[in-house]
Amino acid sequence: MIQLARWKVVLVVLSLVIGLLLAFPSMLSQEQRDALPGWLPKNGLNLGLDLQGGSYLLLEVDVPEMREKRLTNLMEDVRVTLREEQINIASMQREAGGVVVTVAEGASYDAAFNALRTMAQQGAGATGQPDRVATKLGGGRIRYAFTDVALNSMGATAVDQSIEVVRRRLDSSGTKEISITRQGADRIVVQAPGQSDPAELERLVGRTAQLTFQMVDTSPTGLNDALAGRVPPDAQLLTDDLGTPYLVKKRILVSGENLTRAGVGTDQNQRPAIDFQFDGQGARRFGEATAQNIGKPFAIILDGQVISAPTIQGAIAGGSGQITGSFTIASASELVNLLNGGALPAPLNVEERRVVTAELGADAVSAGMISTVIGFILICVFMIGAYGFLFGGVSVLGLMLNGILIIAAMSLFGATLTLPGIAGLVLTFAVAVDANVLIFERMRDEARAGRSVIASMDAGFNKAMGTIIDANLTTLVAALIMFMFGAGPVRGFAWTLTIGVFTSMFSSVMVAQVLFGYWLKVAKPKKLPIAE
Repeated sequence: MIQLARWKVVLVVLSLVIGLLLAFPSMLSQEQRDALPGWLPKNGLNLGLDLQGGSYLLLEVDVPEMREKRLTNLMEDVRVTLREEQINIASMQREAGGVVVTVAEGASYDAAFNALRTMAQQGAGATGQPDRVATKLGGGRIRYAFTDVALNSMGATAVDQSIEVVRRRLDSSGTKEISITRQGADRIVVQAPGQSDPAELERLVGRTAQLTFQMVDTSPTGLNDALAGRVPPDAQLLTDDLGTPYLVKKRILVSGENLTRAGVGTDQNQRPAIDFQFDGQGARRFGEATAQNIGKPFAIILDGQVISAPTIQGAIAGGSGQITGSFTIASASELVNLLNGGALPAPLNVEERRVVTAELGADAVSAGMISTVIGFILICVFMIGAYGFLFGGVSVLGLMLNGILIIAAMSLFGATLTLPGIAGLVLTFAVAVDANVLIFERMRDEARAGRSVIASMDAGFNKAMGTIIDANLTTLVAALIMFMFGAGPVRGFAWTLTIGVFTSMFSSVMVAQVLFGYWLKVAKPKKLPIAE
């Protein structure tokens, strides 16, 4: 194994050059990075919230509010479906998870049940199975409700969807290395390094961005009655940004869930507008709704506020359209970002907000650097003291390359360095030298047994390799488990440790082989220096 193979030399030199190029920007300020030539990498280490400061938000997903909205939509679906089938309803009572409908005397009980059962079979939940069920209760009563599976998974699904929506919003806004993790059953922790204004972060994250298309109630006295406090059970009173009231039907024709793309465009007067495109299901529903309501106004509603209420001039096929209103370029761009990121399935309530100042982060960086330097110096002193300047020096050189490669890899992958990550970095140094200790001790045993220098060194690498691989493999498995099941700082520690496992294997074995091969070729020693 001790040989000065050309490919090994080339690999070590390339790793050193590439490592230095990738790690170098981390030593510079942002202004200095921007001034670098275009062909040089400019990505540096991303510091976590505990190192550079930033904003912290603890959000609670309002699952009860989401369930309330879904039950309201379910009731309106029942009311509209039976009305379209010309089946009169005597009463409708809400219950946990659904409604109980009593068919009016003289109406067809079987026809009502068949209509609701067909509607239930057309809806699909997260599992692909129907999430609603219709059940006959007798006496003209039908229960139409969410299935137990749908009710039980509603909360967990809402939290998972909220995490993904928040992540898409913040990533597309250009904010880097946002940590978004789940806490408990219905809470989300958002940590934004470098973001000094939690109110701005809260505003961007907190908007539900629920886009809906609903018909406007055009009955002669409907709006006046609603303004007088007599709102029909199947409608709601909303306003636009100017305070103009609209009586809007509760039934949602198409929602933002069917939106596939949104973009900033211009209307016929060259003012900012929002172009949108629905998926196949949304396009079909949008086309049917516009075809059936030609000449009637429909409201485009975002988060409970009417954006515009145009009159349908004809059937809109193809699933594309444009939302006009009093938009600016900035407001239209932000809305497009929110729509493309997706609508939050439930409102997010801010439970806690904090700002970590840069001064605290600077103190943490300073403490981390001091601990890392002290750990590095102690390891170097031990290795040189135990194995001399030659063998100890080889370990130190490998250790330095190991640190360069770790920083380079983290810069390349855009990883975030946190205080636990610094702890992982120090631990990686110890693991790296541990491999050298195993190799050197095996060499020493072989030399004392009377073997030649080359034979002792070959045996040291060969016989220690199994132990080195086993030790690093167990460390890697532990790091992967922490990364998969941990969150926040735990994942930062695991990520640094994982990178360190691979770089330490390279620096402890490959670099040592190349340097010892060169030493054997030049010095041609008669005995092993560490054998005494």
